[in-house]
Amino acid sequence: MLKRSTCRCSILTTRARIAENTHPKFGNGALGQDPAKPDLVVATNGGSDLIYLPNKDKKLAERTVKALLGQDYVSGLFVDDKLGRFPGTLPLSQLNLKGKAVTPTPSIVVNFRSFATGCDEPVNCTVEVADTVLRQGQGMHGSFSRADTMNYMAAIGPDFKAGYIDALPVGNADVGMTIAQLMDLHPVNEGGLIGRVMSEALPNGITPKAVAGTFVSKPAANGLKTVVKYQRVLAQRYFDAAGFPGRTVGLDAEGGKQKTAGN
Repeated sequence: MLKRSTCRCSILTTRARIAENTHPKFGNGALGQDPAKPDLVVATNGGSDLIYLPNKDKKLAERTVKALLGQDYVSGLFVDDKLGRFPGTLPLSQLNLKGKAVTPTPSIVVNFRSFATGCDEPVNCTVEVADTVLRQGQGMHGSFSRADTMNYMAAIGPDFKAGYIDALPVGNADVGMTIAQLMDLHPVNEGGLIGRVMSEALPNGITPKAVAGTFVSKPAANGLKTVVKYQRVLAQRYFDAAGFPGRTVGLDAEGGKQKTAGN
């Protein structure tokens, strides 16, 4: 997906102990008795948080998931496949977050709650919980709401259809693949590249079909379930919204009638 955001990347640069009932200014933190060897690390990411368990402690993962399921600002949890399966959560692999990068893989990805303020198009008036001191309009990595995954994309020129509105989902990965074909380039892949050529937007190009699907976790003890709505075109998967139904714009509560936009 295409997003305009300001990267507020931060690292843990101090090891000051945080007093009880307080919190660090930016939300980052290392938990444990030895700050050089923490049991758990929280890295802020705007509309979501990344939690790392350096020791891959499955019991600590279970305790962490249980604590997060009790927070009203959380909407959806994704856990590293190697730590096991936990009711109320889905594995990272179902979001394509399990790769071969040299950087550490998060143990738990926490999606924050979002809600609409009452306009006719909820994606145009969505508010999200975020771990930042920035204000509206200053830019931030988004949550997994439909307001954050539905973004504008346009192309112009003789290689594209004029006045064509593409009803199929597209993403950043598709841009490179499409440009490579238009320039008759044949790059050698380093690893498995994803993305497709947006053939439907090209003159005389084929228009593939999109198939909608949903992933649903087993319910947690409190009934919460992490749900992911996605679309598939050929071999590519596009994620529309994820979280706990009723806590994420784009995921209706059971029996709800929340209006959501298309592609």
